Amino acid sequence: MSPDKLRYQANQIATFFASQPESEQIEGVADHINKFWDPRMRTQLFEIADESTEGFKPMVVAALGKVRRPVGVGTAS
Repeated sequence: MSPDKLRYQANQIATFFASQPESEQIEGVADHINKFWDPRMRTQLFEIADESTEGFKPMVVAALGKVRRPVGVGTAS
């Protein structure tokens, strides 16, 4: 998937959860990504975000700490 499309999808999730109570927003974004994005998508999300979080909504960036990082992503070789 193109990085722009992946950013768009992550930001759309954040847009949806912006209408939820503030206490549930970040957890909601992370939970949705964990449940519905396959490991390849989450891998790509972290590859993009580890390089730069530019283009991601702040809620997505905040949720990254709660998203399950697939094994081997972001580890030293």
